[in-house]
Amino acid sequence: MKQIITFFLLASTFGAFGQSLQRDNLIGLHVINVELNDGVTMDEFQEFFVNKLIPEYEKHFMIRGHLVKSVRGEYKDKFGLVWVFATEPTRDYYFNDDGTPNDYELEGLAKVKPFEDELKRRFGSYEVDYKDDWVVQ
Repeated sequence: MKQIITFFLLASTFGAFGQSLQRDNLIGLHVINVELNDGVTMDEFQEFFVNKLIPEYEKHFMIRGHLVKSVRGEYKDKFGLVWVFATEPTRDYYFNDDGTPNDYELEGLAKVKPFEDELKRRFGSYEVDYKDDWVVQ
């Protein structure tokens, strides 16, 4: 029962935040390295990633996602992935105390897996270089 109450409290905080960042949002910043399949353009990969894959993550997790591209600096011309959670406890909902994925995380990943598989089969693969999580002050 405690988990159900926690879920609804976290879901209500997620639904309350819009497109702009707000105090206590947790932002995961990650660099991704893309390996395109032969004959596939980066635009095709991006199109699927933004319009198919990210919405699936948003459907199965209390999260907002954004594919971003660096235009200068150390990561120039690389892509990044920005995940936005309403709060740090919202992110923590998906993990055990030791940081390993819990059943909620694993269930969500299983639902997204067919879209990840389609992306890899049709367009190419990507690796995520996890950087840091940041909390908006």
